[in-house]
Parts: sequence; C-alpha cells; structure tokens
Amino acid sequence: MSNACEQDIELRFQHRERARKSEFSSIWQDTLEAVFADVAPYYDFASNFASLGLCSRWRRRFIASVEVAPGERVLDVCAGTNGVGIELLRQQPELNVFAIDRSAAMQEVGLRRARARGFHIESVIKDVHALPFPDNSFDIVTLQWASRHLRVVDVFSEIRRVLRPGGCFYHCDMLKPKNRMVALLYGAYLKACLSSTALAFGSGTEAWSCRDYFVRAIQLFYSAAELTELLERIGFSNVTCRSAAGGIVASHRAVKP
Repeated sequence: MSNACEQDIELRFQHRERARKSEFSSIWQDTLEAVFADVAPYYDFASNFASLGLCSRWRRRFIASVEVAPGERVLDVCAGTNGVGIELLRQQPELNVFAIDRSAAMQEVGLRRARARGFHIESVIKDVHALPFPDNSFDIVTLQWASRHLRVVDVFSEIRRVLRPGGCFYHCDMLKPKNRMVALLYGAYLKACLSSTALAFGSGTEAWSCRDYFVRAIQLFYSAAELTELLERIGFSNVTCRSAAGGIVASHRAVKP
C-alpha cells in the first residue's frame, strides 16, 4: 500500500471520529449514564423485546466464537449486566473474569446476576477510554453492544495495549449496513421499535430523549468492512469478520501480534 493511500485511510478515520465526537460528545458525557441507570433493571428484557429475540441469539453466537482455556484472564469492556462474562464462565468456570463499565447501575444488576449463578466477576467502574490495567494484562478482551457509543480508536488502542502478545480481541456490535436500502429500512425500524420499547417498559425522560441519538449513532458509525480496516490500522493482525442480517450486526476477532 502506498504512503498516499495510507494517509487517505488515516484521514478518513480521523474525519469520522471527529464528526462522531462533535455530534455526540455531550450525549456521551452527560446523558448516556443516566439512560443506562434508568434502563438497567430491564435492559436485557428490553433488548430482546426491541430485537424480536435476536439479541439473545446473536449473543450466543458471539460467545460460541470466543475460545477460552482454564486460568485465562478475560476482560469484558462495557460489560453492562455481565451477559458476556456470565456465559463465558458457564463455558469455562476456571476463567478469571474482569468487567469494566462506566455505569454502576448496570454493574450492580450484572454482579447480582453473576452471584445468583455462583460466579465471581471482578468489577471496575471506570471510563473505558483509559483502561486502568498494566500492559499485557489479559489473554482475551471482549466488547459487545457498545462501540457505537465510544471513541473507538481510543478504546481499541487501549484494548490492544492491555492484551498480551498473541491475545485475542472479540468484538460484536450493531453496525452501519453497507447497502443503502438496508440502512434506510433499518433506520425506520429502529425509530419505531425504540418508541414502542420505551413505552412498553415505562422508560424515563432520559431514555425517551435519546431515541433519535440511538438511530443516528449507527448511521454515523462504521460498516463491518470499515471496522475490519480500522482494527488493522490500529495494529491488530489476523482480523476476521462475520456479519449477519445484511450487515446490521457483525462480530470481529483480532489478534495482538
């Protein structure tokens, strides 16, 4: 790849990140924490309701793709209600699982769910843009359903830092469909289902106020192919991608060299 082409790629990602930060920074800083505190008690039920049950299916597929071994250290970034950590411990009870999330309310629900199943998850309440762990700390890092709310270049770079050489990063999220028609239909569906979900579960004013944001966050996010390219530019190797539902959802696996 020529230097001119590499510079063009860098500028493209920088422009997208600046646009996302400019449009969403106030919501990221001031609103989302209140939204997740509001929805924490029913977050998992609402996600399945809004996705017609597909969220659980996609999570199962994501978990099945994560290769773990006894004694490995796993970090779940933006762990929410610990759905990923709990399922990984079911798969391999001898894991050392750490969860980091900005929302104390979501983690309170998640830790209660883990304890009810006899699992221990080490919880850290921090902003994930600066992970409070030394270099080369983890064998596996996971991140699901949250990247569109983050400065992804910063977070993915931090994830690469805390992974040991040879460690794997597993990522899954709702992404921007590459096909324009799919994107239009998806956006229309999201607008409708977010309103019906907020109404059905009695969401507070913060959640109601962010309905347009959740649609716009995907519209300004990355496609599966773009995210593959971004992971490679950050320095991951052997990046693989598996998408579903016309590119609405995709999972990536990337290795720290």
